Amino acid sequence: MGFTDLVSDAGLTMLNNWLVTRSYIAGYSATQADVVTFKAISSAPDATKYPNAARWYKHIASYEDEFATLSGDASKPYTVYGPDASEVTLNPAKAPEAAAEDDDDVDLFGSDDEEEDAEAARIREERLAEYRKKKEGKTKPAAKSIVTMDVKPWDDETDMKALEESVRGIEKDGLVWGGSKLVPLAFGVKKLQINIVIEDDKISLEELQEQIQDFEDYVQSCDIAAMQKL
Repeated sequence: MGFTDLVSDAGLTMLNNWLVTRSYIAGYSATQADVVTFKAISSAPDATKYPNAARWYKHIASYEDEFATLSGDASKPYTVYGPDASEVTLNPAKAPEAAAEDDDDVDLFGSDDEEEDAEAARIREERLAEYRKKKEGKTKPAAKSIVTMDVKPWDDETDMKALEESVRGIEKDGLVWGGSKLVPLAFGVKKLQINIVIEDDKISLEELQEQIQDFEDYVQSCDIAAMQKL
């Protein structure tokens, strides 16, 4: 029979009952069976009404970045998974009756269910630990800023082309030179306004300003006009 729908109360109840003793839709690790079932649910199940389904949904959500790599047949619909007709119990209150009817078949000396549950829990914890480790190991993008610098010459006779070439000649890891323009000041003097993108952990703006001001033949001063985090 399998799952009929995963939107209605009846469908979610069926899923919830299926997951009472299971961590995954099929087997003991996340597979495409979990992926296709997860995608068929419009939103996280109500944890109050469907606690087992909500637990499972939250756990499978942690694998979203790995969905494509999980084992199994991704072409199968979610309806091929779940209980067959003999296992369907939409009303949880009726479940104890069914269990009572099966008392004669109980192995009084124990069964493999507890061992299987323990194994499933162990595998789940291992996968969660592996996922957390992988997530922590991902390199975080470097913090960057875009900065506008004003480089002022000594006078109107300063070679602004040579000034800009000198400034752009500074090369550093984490520094990228951007666009520039000449902005009129007074008495025919123009300043070089130039943009840069820097990696905050690699570039000291104070040191960069000092390097620019070391071009004493051209540069009178260098100031930060604007700065914005990216």
